[in-house]
Amino acid sequence: MRVLFISDVYFPRVNGVSTSIRSFRGDLAACGVETRLIAPDYDTAQSGYESNLVRITSARVPRDPEDRRMRWYALQRTLAEMRHESFDLVHIHTPFIAHYAGVRFARRMGIPCIATYHTFFAEYLHHYVPILPRPAGRWLARAFTRSQCNDVDALVAPSDPMRDALKEYGVTTPIHIVPTGLPADRFKPGDGARFRAQQGLPPDRPLLVYVGRVAHEKNIDFLVRMFPAVLRDMPAAILVIAGEGPARESLEQQVRESGLGQSVHFVGYLDRDTSLLDCYAAADVFVFASRTETQGLVLLEAMAQGAPVVSTAMMGTRSILVGDCGAVIAAEQTQEFAAAVSRLLNDRQLRQALSEQGRRYAQTWSSQLMARRMAALYTELTGITAPCTIASAY
Repeated sequence: MRVLFISDVYFPRVNGVSTSIRSFRGDLAACGVETRLIAPDYDTAQSGYESNLVRITSARVPRDPEDRRMRWYALQRTLAEMRHESFDLVHIHTPFIAHYAGVRFARRMGIPCIATYHTFFAEYLHHYVPILPRPAGRWLARAFTRSQCNDVDALVAPSDPMRDALKEYGVTTPIHIVPTGLPADRFKPGDGARFRAQQGLPPDRPLLVYVGRVAHEKNIDFLVRMFPAVLRDMPAAILVIAGEGPARESLEQQVRESGLGQSVHFVGYLDRDTSLLDCYAAADVFVFASRTETQGLVLLEAMAQGAPVVSTAMMGTRSILVGDCGAVIAAEQTQEFAAAVSRLLNDRQLRQALSEQGRRYAQTWSSQLMARRMAALYTELTGITAPCTIASAY
């Protein structure tokens, strides 16, 4: 089976979409599904060689220094050259140029077209178009989402809450739940002491860690507002914010104005195979409060490294934060969230118990299993059986 992936974002742009695509491509290959990926060229050193990856000439996106916009005519030329090849299905991963090009190509080739809904646009469009009133932004985002989702043959949602939200929007296309799983390399033990040494952080100070895109919709400003309440109970605590994004400048200003400059550290992007794992391993508590996650893969990555989690449970994170998962769920309320963090920092035995729970729980989110479920969906749509598909895959 041959599947054409198309996305408006990919590495070296670090985010959940890039991570999901790379994870699925590797595990689908083991299932006998060959994928070719079309993605933007970022005009920078790419992150190593990757087979069957086609880069498209791109332009910068206004007000967004991280992303690139594939040039439409360059993309169309590339797709025209691929029309003689034998693809069985098109899988779209982003709702911008990639969506329209992918649907157009699939229709011309007479093959099924599916899309994964990775991003909860309705709740964060207003951050990037501030002149647009929030209710109007939500209405526009929902109408845009409904139109695109009803334009494909099947949808993949990473979580039940995301599927429910799409149905509420009026999406009628069949929706299949296939989360992004954790590859085996995410369980490779990180070195927390090495991370602290590299970042100049004392080995004995309590460490709170956030990992993810530093974007407005991630609600990191709440973590900064909450942190002084933790400091009142644990004055030596440090908050590390790992990642980059458009909200970094405003967050740094918030930190300065709050007098937290000595206690909050921005460490930027970290290498996924080394320093990121070390960062997770260094955490005494992993903190998260995003309102817009379609899944929340960083929570599983933190658990895989044994980091106890304190998080809100909104949208996709509700599907992860269940049972004995190694996490404490707290409301988006300053005192309650800070109290949960302080409780863990003051209780080594509780941290150890949650760490062990989290490691076991993360093992149940195997990326190989998720790839089998995706391959089974491909088989249902194309009638072509992949070697790894199983009748009960989803």
